[in-house]
Amino acid sequence: MRRPKAHRPGRRAFVSGKRKQNTVKTTTISDGQGRTLWSGAVRPGRTHDQTCARTEGIAEQFRMHPDVAAEVDDGYRGLANAFPGQVSAPPPNRRTLTPRPRH
Repeated sequence: MRRPKAHRPGRRAFVSGKRKQNTVKTTTISDGQGRTLWSGAVRPGRTHDQTCARTEGIAEQFRMHPDVAAEVDDGYRGLANAFPGQVSAPPPNRRTLTPRPRH
C-alpha cells in the first residue's frame, strides 16, 4: 500500500516507514478446511487485533451464537479469555509468563 507524499492531503504526519504504516490488516474467518467464510474490513497494520475484533463485532457474534467455536492466533488472546469455551488461542510464550525482576 503506497502512502501519500509528505505535506499532501491524506497523510497526517511524517512517517519513517518503520512503524508498519504501509501494511494492511484484514480479519479473515475460514472453516475447518480453510475455505474463506468472511473477510473483514481492511485496517492499517498498526491496528491491534483486539481492536479489530471489537469494532467489527466478532465478540458480539460469539455471544449471539454460543455453539460456534474458533481457533485464533495469539493476537486474539483477550477474545479467548472472554469466551473460554468457544475460542481457543495458543498458549502464551514462556517469556511472558515469567515475572520481570525488580531493581
